[in-house]
Amino acid sequence: MTDFLLYFKMGLYHVLDINAYDHILFLIVLAVVYQFKQWKKVFWLITLFTIGHSITLALSAYGVINVRADLVEFLIPLTIFITGAANVLTAKKASVGKENQNLLFALFFGLIHGLGFSNYFKMMIGKSSDKLLPLFEFALGIEVAQVIIVLVILVIGSLLQGILGVNRRDWILVSSSIVIGFALQMMIDRVFW
Repeated sequence: MTDFLLYFKMGLYHVLDINAYDHILFLIVLAVVYQFKQWKKVFWLITLFTIGHSITLALSAYGVINVRADLVEFLIPLTIFITGAANVLTAKKASVGKENQNLLFALFFGLIHGLGFSNYFKMMIGKSSDKLLPLFEFALGIEVAQVIIVLVILVIGSLLQGILGVNRRDWILVSSSIVIGFALQMMIDRVFW
C-alpha cells in the first residue's frame, strides 16, 4: 500500500505542480470547448489522453523508445499551441457542440506528453525490474489530477457562462488565446536547435 501511495501521489503532484503548468495548459485547451452536459465526451477526453501518455510512458520505461528530452520539451508546448489554435479557429463550431477534434488531440498529443513524463518516471523507478505496477499507480495519479483540473475548468466555464452571461464562443476564444500566448513563450524558451 505504501508503494501504491508513493507512485500515485507522484503522478498526482506531477500534474498538479504549478511548476509543471504545461500539463495544466494542455488540459485547459482540451477541455474548454466542453460543458458538464457533455460528460461522456469529457470522460473520453480524459481517458484518451491517459491512454496516449500511458503508451509512450510504458514504451519509454521498458526502453522500447527513447526520445531526446529537449525535443519533447519543445513538442509539448507545440501541442498546446496547436490545440489552442484549433479552438480559436473552430470556436463558433465548438460553441454549438461540434468539438470532436479535441478527442483526437487528446490521444495523439497524449503520446508526446507521455514522453515528457517518461524521464521523471524512469528516474523514480530507477533500475527496478517491476515497472508495470508502479507505471499503473503513477498513471492513476495522473488520471485523478486530470479529472480535478478538467472539473475546475468546467466549473469556471459554467460559472462564467451561467452567472456572468459570458458567451460560450467568447469563453473558448479568450481561454484558448491566453493559453496560446503561454505556449508561444514556452516554445521560444525551449527551442532545441
